[in-house]
Amino acid sequence: MRAAPGEDRLRMDGNAAAGMLREVFAVEMTTASCTCATCSRVSALGALHLYGGSMGCVLRCPSCEAMVLSVTSVPGGRFIELRGVVRVG
Repeated sequence: MRAAPGEDRLRMDGNAAAGMLREVFAVEMTTASCTCATCSRVSALGALHLYGGSMGCVLRCPSCEAMVLSVTSVPGGRFIELRGVVRVG
């Protein structure tokens, strides 16, 4: 799935998610490698494409644009979805 026209200007480097990821994980995660469940590309979390807003963020594979990880902010904390990840390490 490719980004819709105009979304490229909203896209940031995955390193911009460092603060949010730090709130979810106990360690620095932007340098951790992950394997995309869709295309098997191995990338650092910081190399993923970040789309974010006030409610959270979505990190997409730079190769196939599949959602790898999402973090959603809610009044009681954050929810993380790792459905698009085969391995993080």
